[in-house]
Amino acid sequence: MRRAIGRKGWAAKYAINWDTGGYTSLDLQLLPLETLKSRSAARDAISPGGVNLFVGMLTAPFRDESLSQIVSFAMANGIKGLEIPVAPGRKQVDVEKVLTSGPGDVKRTLANTGVVISSLAYYAGNILVDKGSQEFFKKSVEACATLEVDVLCCLAGMASPGKDKKATLRSDFKETYSVLADFAKDHGVKLAMENWFATLLQGLDNFDLAFEMVPNANLGLNFDPSHLVHQQIDYVQAVHHLGKRIFHTHAKDTEIIRHRMHYRGIYEGGWWRYRIPGRGEINWNAYITALKENGYDFVLSIEHEDGFFGREAGFADGARYLNSILW
Repeated sequence: MRRAIGRKGWAAKYAINWDTGGYTSLDLQLLPLETLKSRSAARDAISPGGVNLFVGMLTAPFRDESLSQIVSFAMANGIKGLEIPVAPGRKQVDVEKVLTSGPGDVKRTLANTGVVISSLAYYAGNILVDKGSQEFFKKSVEACATLEVDVLCCLAGMASPGKDKKATLRSDFKETYSVLADFAKDHGVKLAMENWFATLLQGLDNFDLAFEMVPNANLGLNFDPSHLVHQQIDYVQAVHHLGKRIFHTHAKDTEIIRHRMHYRGIYEGGWWRYRIPGRGEINWNAYITALKENGYDFVLSIEHEDGFFGREAGFADGARYLNSILW
């Protein structure tokens, strides 16, 4: 069975393919003191005196709801951080409006709620080849700075035509992200690339190559352990390996359907699927411990791609589980 979804506000559209366990393309189209102060203020808004890790959510499935409605849902379900997708025409956080009218409306919506924006998220798969996407990326950085949001989540991009992933990292990625990372640094914003395996960030060797090509200290990861599980990459060791490059995290699990894997083999597909945290293979206690050991003290942002749960039920289930094991 295949169910079409929007991939985090992309211009491109994707489908979850339950037969292959992945996505099928439908239409591919050192930080300033002010930054540290804004993060401290965000934490104090959640809990006076600061917090350690806290639960958040990627709000993409709430595309048609207002920011106020999403905040109310988060408050009712123990969710304290919002990772909000931005794209031309999206209204929860309207980038153009923030840049022309200021942060007032957004800040008023969040005031005295205990909920903060952990990041804006511009997930453009065509970022390396589309100038319009690159310009909106820069506007998203400026919106982060205006809203005093430290992190813009993003994608590293796809392999360029005629090039494999490593060749693209050495050429188009280096050329594009050198400019974008410098621009973000000038605005006190960190860039957190999600390691979705379909992008350039597949194995850890590609992660290392990306940071070799663009060594800027403000370029890092929105680290998602679920994308490593089915590649048989140790996600705990990956946290220790990547250390300070982790700026934001996705909380999403992966289930291995062993009877299918043993019947079909690993090349056929359909033997893994994404789940709500606590419903799959990931040892969340070990993962959280590794994050803490490496100094990460920010959000665990639930990304809901679990076909067994409805929208609200999935986020609520994931938040209950994560809040029950955080310390």
